Amino acid sequence: MIFIVVKFNVKPDWSERWLDLVADFTEATRAEPGNLWFDWSRSVDNANEFVLVEAFQDDAAEAHVNSEHFKKAMADMPQALVETPRIISRLFYGCGGDLLGQLPLD
Repeated sequence: MIFIVVKFNVKPDWSERWLDLVADFTEATRAEPGNLWFDWSRSVDNANEFVLVEAFQDDAAEAHVNSEHFKKAMADMPQALVETPRIISRLFYGCGGDLLGQLPLD
């Protein structure tokens, strides 16, 4: 599994429109074969920071970054950003995560 976290620092005048800007990209990515999840969150400390958590099966990431919707998103996003996004991308064994052992629910 390829696990990715990206932090986007959005211009204040775009913070309420960010999710609209990335809506088509989000929908298309979630429909890709091999996409495990593609979820946006907003920082509780900075209303202009959005965090994308995404995961793909090992063989699906290349198709994702070569897709037309990815290329379009990369062309559309800069207008709304303060700086280049920060990314962490790692390859993990498994697919979907383990249960949190410290918080078992029956």
